[in-house]
Amino acid sequence: MNEFVKKYAVDRYKTNSLKWDALDVRFGDPDLLSMWVADMEFQTSEKVIEAMVERCRHGVFGYSYIPDDYFKAFSHWMEKRHGFPIEKEWVRFSTGVVTTLYWMINAFTKPGDACMILTPVYYPFHNAVKDTKRKLITVDLVNNNGYFTIDFAAVEKAIIENEVKLFIQCSPHNPAGRVWTEEELDKIMGICKKHNVLVVSDEIHQDIIIGDKKFIPAGIVGNGKYRNNLVTVSSASKTFNLAGLLHNHIVICDEKIRERYDEYAKTVNQSEVNVMGATATQAAYTYGEEWLERVLEIVKGNYQYLKEELGKKAPEIVVTTLEGTYLVLLDLRKYINPEDTKIFIQDKCRLAVDFGEWFGANYQGFVRLNLATDPKYVKKAVANIIDEIKRL
Repeated sequence: MNEFVKKYAVDRYKTNSLKWDALDVRFGDPDLLSMWVADMEFQTSEKVIEAMVERCRHGVFGYSYIPDDYFKAFSHWMEKRHGFPIEKEWVRFSTGVVTTLYWMINAFTKPGDACMILTPVYYPFHNAVKDTKRKLITVDLVNNNGYFTIDFAAVEKAIIENEVKLFIQCSPHNPAGRVWTEEELDKIMGICKKHNVLVVSDEIHQDIIIGDKKFIPAGIVGNGKYRNNLVTVSSASKTFNLAGLLHNHIVICDEKIRERYDEYAKTVNQSEVNVMGATATQAAYTYGEEWLERVLEIVKGNYQYLKEELGKKAPEIVVTTLEGTYLVLLDLRKYINPEDTKIFIQDKCRLAVDFGEWFGANYQGFVRLNLATDPKYVKKAVANIIDEIKRL
């Protein structure tokens, strides 16, 4: 693990990094330890860099298309790791998951329609619904001492009462850290299908599996029985630290849903693919598996360290059970008043984090930390939290 960190960990200051160089704008303080936005402090796989350098050396960056070898690499990756081979005709592209969510809402619902999310959840989910003038319906997950589950009765009740048209699913769930079981996915997707609610499943964290549970793509639940009510959104960006390359998959197995999306896409997307994003993604899916396994070791080690240290020295902090993603949620409410979270975590602990209320109205007093980083930063963040708790 130390060899990997020595080889791949980088200082990202003065690289126009949103995470490190925009702290003054985002948090009003440029001197915080950055533990927030979901990208990494690790260079991507050498094979990815080599593929991009080779493409750059060609020196022409004209209009490009996706070759068959790309689809083969993507499908092989999905089949080998997740049991979900992808057919070429199912795939469309966009510049990112968040952009895609906006597109899906506009393509499949009308202004005023209700769209549902399960909170706490990635805050652009909230924004996508509100910005498109839809009605935002939130159902809180059930929090059992840091282990989150779905209240299926509450979900169905919300769907019926609000005539929900679209559900944005987060799988694995950010920031609850859950890798949903096939039984859980079957239940919630069954409820959605029963009430004609289209499921848009954000599976961008599909490869970041930390615990023992296997990630189940929505497209294979029940042997694919929900494919006629499903759009899956994914990318290599979280897996291989490629977010700035703006390249994302939209997987639509059902022909009728594809046709409807394609008609909408004509009105908003007339651009070709990002040649560098496609080049990097193909190389990552072809050669990047060993690199990923090393990154997962780092994330697991960081999580274990954080959980053990806080368990010993600040045992009333509830640390989310992290099954998937590299984003851990901490519940600080047994030590501080929820309204004092910013004063404690930012002003005293000197950390830049994602605050719980960004993910849902009922989560003030929670903070989310990014563990896909150099262990020295995790150790410093944990030490700062413990030191400040001792001073309370």
